[in-house]
Amino acid sequence: MSEIPTDLRYTKSHEWVRLEEDGTVTVGITDHAQELLGDIVFVELPEVDMEYTAEDACCVIESVKAASDMYMPITGEVIDTNQALVDEPDMINSSPYDDGWIFRIKPADEDDVEQLLDASTYESEIADE
Repeated sequence: MSEIPTDLRYTKSHEWVRLEEDGTVTVGITDHAQELLGDIVFVELPEVDMEYTAEDACCVIESVKAASDMYMPITGEVIDTNQALVDEPDMINSSPYDDGWIFRIKPADEDDVEQLLDASTYESEIADE
């Protein structure tokens, strides 16, 4: 059973989102997604200062099984990336919600976060897979 923290928001494409106190948003992939991917061997991080619209492909995660696009959960500008993933991409496997975060964005509209799935809705979504 995948871990699904209740304090986060989720997308149907398996990204998680945490609204930080300063109004920025931290983004990663869910425990469920990393389980599906298997051992992650490479992460192509998005470019800092790039602006993306919700659902744009923004980076690539490669595992021993496949390469998968990661999608921007909300519209915003990338302000930071987790450079530790360059040398240790498997942190996403061992700590998807903490050390394995992928990037941070400045949202165009903080209210967009509230439009994403809550934990129970996301859990229902993945139960149907």
